[in-house]
Amino acid sequence: MPRIPTVDRHQASPELGATLDAVKAKLGKVPNLFATFAQSPAVLNAYLGFSEALAKGKLSARQREVIALAAAQANACQYCLSAHSLMSKGAGLSEADIQAARAGEAADAQTGAIARLTAQIVSQRGVLSDQDLAAARAAGVDDGLLVEVIAAVALNTLTNYANLIAGTEIDFPVVDL
Repeated sequence: MPRIPTVDRHQASPELGATLDAVKAKLGKVPNLFATFAQSPAVLNAYLGFSEALAKGKLSARQREVIALAAAQANACQYCLSAHSLMSKGAGLSEADIQAARAGEAADAQTGAIARLTAQIVSQRGVLSDQDLAAARAAGVDDGLLVEVIAAVALNTLTNYANLIAGTEIDFPVVDL
């Protein structure tokens, strides 16, 4: 049972309802995470804006999904792991790619470095060594990508922690941690 309930679209203010309707139009449904974020329209709008801004950056959709999977695994967030295991397929990840991302790896050097950075940022709480950064740079992660990885990890940590604290009901095919 969720510890923070979702917001019912029909009981939402007109402004919040319009935001939830826009989410549904884009995704085909309002995921329970978004309906939980709707408890604070400021948080829902901040999440949507941040996510949209990052989608226009240097990270590919595939790389953003690798980050989401690696962060969800490292933070033990079954909701996000389930959601992104499904969404990753739309970004072109195979089942093997999904398993690799969960382990902080990927087939190509740059995406592998991004996956490792993600796992390191989460597990080391943002404290990376010069060697960690040098390894990422050697694999083609420039400073712009590095900053985007940090931002994407922050965005995914927000969703991971929100789901863990809220006890969000998983509304995607469930994936075991």
